[in-house]
Amino acid sequence: MRFIGLDIDGSPWVARLGDDGVLPITTVDEFWADAAGWMKRAEAATGDLLPRGERREIPFVPPAARVFCIGLNYRAHAAEGGFTPPEYPTIFGRWTASLSVSGVAVPLPLGEQGLDWEAEVAAYIGTPVWNADETESAASVFGYSTFNDLTARRAQKLTAQWTLGKNADKSGPAGPLVTADEVGSLEDGLQVRTRVNGTEVQNGNTRDLIFSIPSIISLISRTLTLHPGDVIVSGTPEGVGYVRTPPWYLGDGDVVEVEIERLGTLVTPIGGPSAREGA
Repeated sequence: MRFIGLDIDGSPWVARLGDDGVLPITTVDEFWADAAGWMKRAEAATGDLLPRGERREIPFVPPAARVFCIGLNYRAHAAEGGFTPPEYPTIFGRWTASLSVSGVAVPLPLGEQGLDWEAEVAAYIGTPVWNADETESAASVFGYSTFNDLTARRAQKLTAQWTLGKNADKSGPAGPLVTADEVGSLEDGLQVRTRVNGTEVQNGNTRDLIFSIPSIISLISRTLTLHPGDVIVSGTPEGVGYVRTPPWYLGDGDVVEVEIERLGTLVTPIGGPSAREGA
């Protein structure tokens, strides 16, 4: 089953996504209070479908959600940057204010040559997780989506911490959530591709992950409790722009597509004066 977020009369809702349209289910807060229960209710729900696009799509994580991103988590990506694979995951945070959805233009930050693409699989927590082993951690994942961890490299490299460069306005677009039962295990392998203006720039597979999503969840849960709606963004494969000669960045008018097997395609236009509106 697939879900998206909708703005309905100023309130954030979750809707079931189908081939023929979308069916609003409940508010974002109510959904994440009982994700498994609302999944069952959504499966049985009937009613008038809305054409997709009739309502504005929005991210549907709760405002208080934590977004944990993982750096250098594909062996080939670590190698292309000249890094030794880390002993523990490199974890940094995104604020929910930086999140966006497919089709929304991303403004270029001031002083940047452009933005860099990073195709990633995002995992959404469905139940509270505290001090969990990997089996329990795997069971806590409600679903997955495409994600593009668009990065302002100049800002990222200003300090030892990556927070600034990883939180540019609208720089965390995500696709529809696909429930875990339709995706299976990432260790079995999902193909991860990125295209810029139709040219393929990334083509990796989740079998190359250094740290699995269950192992990351387990590690985080030893320090803090993960709550429903929290997100783990699992890292990007090789092929990013900054390591190329010369570096290749996304500029005004470019369109970047992230396509992940079983999850779909996320489309993000870059730049333009209107992209900063509402940022």
